[in-house]
Amino acid sequence: MKFQGRHGSIVEQRPYDRGVQAWTVGDSGSLLSADEIIDHLKTTMEKEALDGARVCVVVPDATRHCPLPLLLTALYHGLGGRPAEVSVVVALGTHPAMPEDALGRLVGPQPAGVSVHNHEWWDPAALVELGELPAREVRAVSEGRLDTAVAVRVNRRVAEADVVVLLGPVLPHEVVGFSGGNKYLFPGVSGPEMIDVSHWLGALLTSSAIIGRPGTTPVRALIDRAAALVPGRRIAICAVTEAGGDGLHALSVGDPEVAWADAAAIAARTHIERVAAPFPRVLSLVAERYDELWTAAKGVYKVDPVLADGGTVVLYAPHVRRVSETHGADIARVGYHCRDYITGQWDRFRDLPWGVLAHSTHVRGSGTWDPVAGERCRTTVALATGISREETEALGLVYVDPDSIDPDEWAADPATLVVPDAGETLYRLQGDG
Repeated sequence: MKFQGRHGSIVEQRPYDRGVQAWTVGDSGSLLSADEIIDHLKTTMEKEALDGARVCVVVPDATRHCPLPLLLTALYHGLGGRPAEVSVVVALGTHPAMPEDALGRLVGPQPAGVSVHNHEWWDPAALVELGELPAREVRAVSEGRLDTAVAVRVNRRVAEADVVVLLGPVLPHEVVGFSGGNKYLFPGVSGPEMIDVSHWLGALLTSSAIIGRPGTTPVRALIDRAAALVPGRRIAICAVTEAGGDGLHALSVGDPEVAWADAAAIAARTHIERVAAPFPRVLSLVAERYDELWTAAKGVYKVDPVLADGGTVVLYAPHVRRVSETHGADIARVGYHCRDYITGQWDRFRDLPWGVLAHSTHVRGSGTWDPVAGERCRTTVALATGISREETEALGLVYVDPDSIDPDEWAADPATLVVPDAGETLYRLQGDG
């Protein structure tokens, strides 16, 4: 079926067939109207057996840019009052809980009977163990990088639902390649075990090697194996957002693996910018939706592939005043280092949270370490934030006074790349990947 998109392009709809299919509308060259979004979700969700079902909708928190109220409204049109129960769970991962007013802004007004909840990752009673991925399976999907079993725990509302809807954007991601789909389960509403193992696997692969890479990466394969243990039927609603805007290019609905792959193929065209040559200096102007370094660091990950050897990336975020509410103490113990610094001294670091170790290496980028020469990183990472000079330098990063930076002046320098709204669009060299 084809129809005219809002900007005049022809939009292809993929046939929908229960089992292993998805239905995708939109493309990289047009934007969907609100009516098209509502019609698409109504058509696809009406095909699902939902009478009397308990439905759990998993959505991202405010660190992901997405017209969530519109998508939820469209979803409810498709549900048509058939489920016996509908709950919305915000996939915090290990981010701080959102207060009630922030939750209201995130999801918009909800119909009567729909409840909205934070993923209470800090409360063991809020989690249910679904089983375990044995060491041999982890070894296989990690291509020998890890040899450990991992417990699979997930939010209780997800575990007890008949149908789990995974709703959110698909974007280049430093750990898994592209976000979305089953990633809203692990790490989104996961217990700490899968969070740590999946993130550390991504760190071993390195962010520069995995970010924005198409197909099923080893981390995606690990997440898909864990997601298969979820008892209820899983349906993904994968959105491709407009970079720097509020629109949607595409929407794919159906089985998570297929819907995610369709959306990721489009996001690779809408959210990867190509440049001809590396830059010796990059200024990332971090969006205010990232309110701590734990998430604001996406402004580093997304530009590292175009930063020249020996170059400097400056994270400009005066609004960021803390490293992480959840992980700050552990990050202070580790600092920011390249992967080889951690792996070369594994006995020193192995008992710290692996997710923190992964964050450390993703921020610091590639480099080498040995006991004699020490650590040699490929680039310099500088913070122009509300974090003090003392704390910044104690973490192993360079401090820059944010008041000393005029982004317009930096943009006038042809040797500098200035990235507005940094954190979602990935920059890569032409011909790379």
